[in-house]
Amino acid sequence: MTLIATDVPSPSPEDDRGRQRRRRGGLAGFAVRRLLTGIGTMAFVLVFNFFLFRLLPGDPIALYTRGRNTDREQIAALRRALNKPIGEQFVNYLKNPFSSGVDSTQFSRPVWDVIGDYVWPTLVLLGTATVLSAVIGIAIGIKGGWRRGSTFDRTSTAATLTLYAMPEFWLGMVLLILFSTGVGVFPGVFPSGGTLTPGLDPWSVDGILDQAWHLCLPATTLTLAYLAEYALVMRSSLVDELGQDYLMTARAKGLMDRLVRRRHAVPNALLPTITLVFLNIGFVVSGAITVETVFSWPGLGLLSYQAIRGPDVPLLQAIFLLFSLSVVAANLVADVVVAAVDPRVRT
Repeated sequence: MTLIATDVPSPSPEDDRGRQRRRRGGLAGFAVRRLLTGIGTMAFVLVFNFFLFRLLPGDPIALYTRGRNTDREQIAALRRALNKPIGEQFVNYLKNPFSSGVDSTQFSRPVWDVIGDYVWPTLVLLGTATVLSAVIGIAIGIKGGWRRGSTFDRTSTAATLTLYAMPEFWLGMVLLILFSTGVGVFPGVFPSGGTLTPGLDPWSVDGILDQAWHLCLPATTLTLAYLAEYALVMRSSLVDELGQDYLMTARAKGLMDRLVRRRHAVPNALLPTITLVFLNIGFVVSGAITVETVFSWPGLGLLSYQAIRGPDVPLLQAIFLLFSLSVVAANLVADVVVAAVDPRVRT
């Protein structure tokens, strides 16, 4: 039997534009679905956050009035305000969960005003540590995965896993002892805590350099702690890509090895790492709590520790809500970014 070859018509420009419109519509629909899922998750977080801190043992009035000269009439008025039906409290909470009408028992200020003073130091610390750990970890994973089994691969994997196994607070204390206090051959050149030397203008050149100097040890601690995540995920993804047919085709076309890695293998292997970067933006806060406490870094982590020691229940409730929403938002952004990079994810 003879097979007759027929000409397959090439796609017209109109077909290409139609496919592009469908692709954009697919991404928009995917983003809307993820947004609705995120809104549902945030609604659950709001409900959970409301009931969680009302189940804690203890007298909230005693927390509010501790250390204050409060007469009996004021205490009675507070009890009448707090003893409202749970349904009424829930409705008032849902109307504006970010209201500053609730005061912190520890700082005697509205809770969201207190939190606002601590957000920027945490953003600086986490942003610096995330960028450094992602860039260095991805570079280590690419080199180790492309030459798996080499001396560099074995050494880097062992080193990053060792750092990852160390608790953040313990690693921070070791760096603090070695490079702030100074032991033996290690010079004590870095400050032991805080963000700025007293007396300096934070927006002057000397002030900015001084803040960067204070940032070195806590940022290095978080960078070393989370380096293994990016390095191992990138290495594993790249090793999976090495056996794919498209790499063999690229080599068969005569492309140099470094071009095959840079143009073909690495872009496809980066997808899981992109997701990890955005997820860590939300989850790295848990590590920042201990690191900020060790280095007395005035961020949300240190504020959480102070609220727990109180305990400052209104402040804890607001911080828990902020941390939870940051994780939900990071998951949403990660899903949309990965879907934009890889259309296969949308299905």
